[in-house]
Amino acid sequence: MTVSVFDHPILSGLLGEEKLAPLFTARAEIDALLRFEAALAEAEAEEGVIPQKAAQAIASVLAGFHPDVAALKTGTARDGVMVPALLAQLREKLAAVHRPCLHFGATSQDAIDTGLALRLNAAMQQLGARLDQLVEALEALERRDGGLEVMAHTRMQAAIVVPAGRKIRAWREPLARHRIRLETVAQSVAILSFGGAAGTLDKLGEKAPSVAARLADKLGLRLVAHARHSERDAAGDFAALLSLITGSLGKMGQDIALMAQSEVDTLRLAGAGGSSAMAHKKNPVKAEALVALARFNATLLSGMHQALVHENERSGAAWTLEWMLLPQMVMAAGAALRLAGEAVEGMSFVARKE
Repeated sequence: MTVSVFDHPILSGLLGEEKLAPLFTARAEIDALLRFEAALAEAEAEEGVIPQKAAQAIASVLAGFHPDVAALKTGTARDGVMVPALLAQLREKLAAVHRPCLHFGATSQDAIDTGLALRLNAAMQQLGARLDQLVEALEALERRDGGLEVMAHTRMQAAIVVPAGRKIRAWREPLARHRIRLETVAQSVAILSFGGAAGTLDKLGEKAPSVAARLADKLGLRLVAHARHSERDAAGDFAALLSLITGSLGKMGQDIALMAQSEVDTLRLAGAGGSSAMAHKKNPVKAEALVALARFNATLLSGMHQALVHENERSGAAWTLEWMLLPQMVMAAGAALRLAGEAVEGMSFVARKE
């Protein structure tokens, strides 16, 4: 077993997420940092903050740059972030006259937070598309099976007969609400972080607002009044939404597992899991995974709330905690949406027997 199930060579067959995983590789992070530096140099040149020739030289170096990853690892061990070591490698490739123009007026957190925003923006687009697809799949399931009579259960006991559509709507409607929530959260997550050493952009003087506006436009991120280096409520909101998504899917998974029990037989699952000891078993593997992923994200959410506690203008500890938790929560939500879609595709309700 590796540290993360999401990239485990075997367990990732169940819990992995191949389309989201590339957003959280070292290469993706470095590419996002380089994109920030390129856009920053371009914006500053357009505002006359740095010479145009410097911006061109920076763009040329960034376009053909291949980092020394081992040196970045060593630098991160020393500095706590990779940006100083990355900039050192880039400056080695620049003429001396242009070196001060690279990363001018910015700080490491600007590059890292903005790079993460770029990657999370792409992740949110994928999650939104999957929510849409799953809602549509559940609507199709309701059209086909929603009129069948099944037994409702309250407090784990048989209650009254209801249409299957009653159960399906309890799965679908929270997901539709999460889709709306995602649009709202994205407005706070997909933002430019650009504040310089202590959030004041002091080196840019009166040019600060115009450079920031150009930079946000180039990166396709929303411009906010000031960098939110130590204001982490947006990350907390996003983490909470991820937990809500997996929680709603976990509820669905729990219902599926209960209804697919041999003695209940309200739901039939295609492609159910087998047993090494009992050939007759049809285990609701995907449904069980949905429950596990819901509990996983609910557990990590408390850590993200701990990461809200930043001291003063920047925290090394709380910031690092975000790096440890948030990517895994995104991966869990992506895996849950994939598994839920697969489960619904092979699912059929069974009419209640008199």
